[in-house]
Amino acid sequence: MSKYNITQLEKYSEIFKALSNPNRLRIFLQLVSCCTPGTTCETDPEFRKCAGEIGQHLDIVASTVSHHLKELRKAGIIRMERKGQKVECWVDPNILEELADFFSDGTTKKI
Repeated sequence: MSKYNITQLEKYSEIFKALSNPNRLRIFLQLVSCCTPGTTCETDPEFRKCAGEIGQHLDIVASTVSHHLKELRKAGIIRMERKGQKVECWVDPNILEELADFFSDGTTKKI
């Protein structure tokens, strides 16, 4: 029997659906590589990347990058904040804990 209720399973399903796209997975990996264990990506500006910077490392047009970022945000994987003309993106720090807990079968300690 699963330890997850239907709401939790739906949330994980949305996360995995968003990450199933290769470009969105590449974006996530770019952003998560900035987060070292024990840091909070949200509050540390050096862990944020601008949407334009993310797009430079992908061979896709800016509008497509924007779409992928929107899907990642909708799934609760990343957060975004407009700073003037730039949009800063970072991994939601809670999602890393949730995914670690999911893949470790619930044996990860909550901080």
